[in-house]
Amino acid sequence: MIEPRNRVVQLRRFGDPGGLEVVETPLPTAGPGEVRVRVLASSLEYTDTLIRRHLYPPTAARRPPFVMGYDLIGEIDQLGDGVSGFRLGDRVADMTVLGSNAAYRTLQASQLTPVPAGLDAAQAATLILSWMTAYQLLHRAAKVKRGQRVLVHGAAGAVGQALLVLGGMAGLQLWGGANGRHAELIRELGAAPIDYQHEDFTRAVPGGFDVVFDGIGEDGYRRSLAALKGGGLLCAYGYSAGVRGRRGMLTMLAWIARLYLWRWLPGGRRALFYSINAMRLRRPAWFKDDLKGLFALLASGAIHPRVAERVSLDEVAEAHWRLEAGGLEGKLVLCPDLGFDSGDGRRQARKRKC
Repeated sequence: MIEPRNRVVQLRRFGDPGGLEVVETPLPTAGPGEVRVRVLASSLEYTDTLIRRHLYPPTAARRPPFVMGYDLIGEIDQLGDGVSGFRLGDRVADMTVLGSNAAYRTLQASQLTPVPAGLDAAQAATLILSWMTAYQLLHRAAKVKRGQRVLVHGAAGAVGQALLVLGGMAGLQLWGGANGRHAELIRELGAAPIDYQHEDFTRAVPGGFDVVFDGIGEDGYRRSLAALKGGGLLCAYGYSAGVRGRRGMLTMLAWIARLYLWRWLPGGRRALFYSINAMRLRRPAWFKDDLKGLFALLASGAIHPRVAERVSLDEVAEAHWRLEAGGLEGKLVLCPDLGFDSGDGRRQARKRKC
């Protein structure tokens, strides 16, 4: 029997999506304490575009070539020595930052979170970074309280949608800032829409917001601070405005550093920068507990993550162009089992649910 080959999405140079290529590599082997998984789904993140453009601090020291892929849902097909608590065929989740846009990969068994049977793999994958970020922003960073007035920037994006859904479940009063074309979606998610092009969010609520969640960083987060009431909290978690403005990594790191100087401002206003990687490093048990909780919400039907499209390995570069263009109302999810048939001489998508 011929052993299958692995296929991976490799970044060969920093820059635009033209630097991505699909290559064949030897099938990895699980070492001591590891498992090998067949990747079922790996969500494509806006963060992936930062990594690709060399604008993401946690991967700043890495140099191409390396394999992309921030997270995954996989099925265990090989157990390394010393692994207990898992069996062949178990479905598991992990946040890897790199290496998961692949057909197969190895993982440390100690880092894995079990995935309940019956969950849609693509929907489950959307929870690992985007929904986990939202959950921990609400409950670990901001420690929100029922009835608080909360503004979510980028409310139509993956993290923004999750903040609105989970914020509604927490009993918050919600406003969602986005392009006006997303107003109906934001209303459906239980928030009052604010059209950035025609409304000033700093004046949307008399007295100001209790909490502002900002993954955009427009004007270096200053306007978000201006939208807070006395004693309010700015939770920053990204800087997409700087990315679109072609700012360098040092500039955006300076924005983050300034937030730490703004921890206590006049009127008792506060600011902090949330990093899912830093939180996981400090509190690894929280990551597993919170992800298990999100999987339980998905299994019960309490949440319905939006998957915009399931894409194949060969479509990842095109998907990166779409991520950078913006306007998606759901996640793009890589499903390595999707492929192409060419029975009539043409490339035709073979759609299979992942």
